[in-house]
Amino acid sequence: MTDKTEKILLLSCCAPCSCAVIKTLAEAGRDFAVMFYNPNIRPYAEYVKRRDENERVCKLYDVPFIELEYDNKRWCELTRGLENEPERGKRCSICFYMRLKRAMEYAKASGYTAVASVLGVSRWKNLAQVNEAAYKAAAETDFPYLEIEGRKHGMQELRAALIKELNLYNQNYCGCKPLIKQEEK
Repeated sequence: MTDKTEKILLLSCCAPCSCAVIKTLAEAGRDFAVMFYNPNIRPYAEYVKRRDENERVCKLYDVPFIELEYDNKRWCELTRGLENEPERGKRCSICFYMRLKRAMEYAKASGYTAVASVLGVSRWKNLAQVNEAAYKAAAETDFPYLEIEGRKHGMQELRAALIKELNLYNQNYCGCKPLIKQEEK
């Protein structure tokens, strides 16, 4: 049984990380929408591929899809000096915080009751680091963060099966990579 007053905004980084969560929430009858806010993804053509695949998954499960602005310039300003940080380093903490805070601001202004994310689903990410950024953003925006399980209890297996079944574009890097001038948007 679901709480009829609950309305979740699910921040998604890409279709492969979110497909199992989207399918599970949709089949459980949860009231939610998927938000694509990923100004860290470069080049822009890569951003478009990931956005379009995420939207395709949402359409399959009849889930509303919301795209926010592509503000790579702001992301670059916030992470300046951290270009050589390793995966799971300081740059990731800033990136997660930026995206989660923006999602919470949008959700609060748009009638949602909580923000959840799949930013920590990939094995390349540190779920504790994502949650730490989420709770910091939640405290600053006075808006709830809802932890959603995307790794355990068969979710990784479902995710792998859906990637194959839906023939999802599955990228081989997080999103941030050195920017070549002509790629800027």
